[in-house]
Amino acid sequence: MCKLAVWLDALLTFAQTESVLQQVGQMVMSDSSAWRQLQSSGTQARALEAAQRAAATATPDRQQIVPGEARGDERLAATLDGAMIHIRREGWKELKVGGIGKIELAPTRDPITGDMLELAHTVENTYVAHLGGPEIFGQQLWAEAKARRWSQAAETVVLGDGAGWIWNQAAEHFYDSVQIVDWYHAKQHLAEAAQLLHGEGTPAAHQWLKDQETVLFEGHAERIADGLTRLAKGKRKVAAELRQQAGYFRDHQRRMQYLERREEDFPIGSGLAESGCKQFRARFTGPGMRWNRTGAQHLLPVRAAVMSHRFDAFWSALRAAPLN
Repeated sequence: MCKLAVWLDALLTFAQTESVLQQVGQMVMSDSSAWRQLQSSGTQARALEAAQRAAATATPDRQQIVPGEARGDERLAATLDGAMIHIRREGWKELKVGGIGKIELAPTRDPITGDMLELAHTVENTYVAHLGGPEIFGQQLWAEAKARRWSQAAETVVLGDGAGWIWNQAAEHFYDSVQIVDWYHAKQHLAEAAQLLHGEGTPAAHQWLKDQETVLFEGHAERIADGLTRLAKGKRKVAAELRQQAGYFRDHQRRMQYLERREEDFPIGSGLAESGCKQFRARFTGPGMRWNRTGAQHLLPVRAAVMSHRFDAFWSALRAAPLN
């Protein structure tokens, strides 16, 4: 019953876990008991995560021979993003969410032309999350990537938005991977620039956005940056905001080669990250939910295991781990 209760805790509120156990399984466990069971398992899970991070980032002994890793034909993607959850006495805090997925092609409607094409997606997705700074999160995601045989993949890619911490961690742990700013985040910045220039919802803003999307997709982010910088000179009220948008496209131009990357069969949108954030928010941001920091941290690895479709293996690892 303990295993079932912890699994349900990752999906439902503790009160709902109590109800499901009673109504479906005719098992009696109070919501407070379900919470305590989750805290106990979460404590073990966090200790296991720490050990995995340490092992993944450890420097080999000087005497140890590290064999080369043969490359296979699998292609892998990593994504990094953030979602906000409410922590008692702290307010809204960023939950850092990462995912690793295998890249495969599937028939998809092209967001640019509307045609049905074979486009890249991620499958067999697995997730990690951390409530805290980017350094530990980066180690955690690298441990997951290493478990997924990242170094043996034929090709790898990292996707994220424009946040500096994302690309710092990419440089630290995924330095030899292709880097792509998520297409939809980049489009959002274009839309913001269109509103600054022409007003929200105006035909002129719509037309400017449509024209610039094509320029962006073809890999000319620097042209957009130059254009916004030039236009800012005649828009004194919004000049600072336009220069900021220009800086976004100029700083990330090498990560915005969308046409080229799609022709190489890489995903250009981080649906893996968006899905991960939505799934974590579904459990942590229900009506009126306010979390104790430790309680949230204990639930995170359990929720990640369920989202990654490997709860059985996760539970077996906890049972095999030495007791604290």
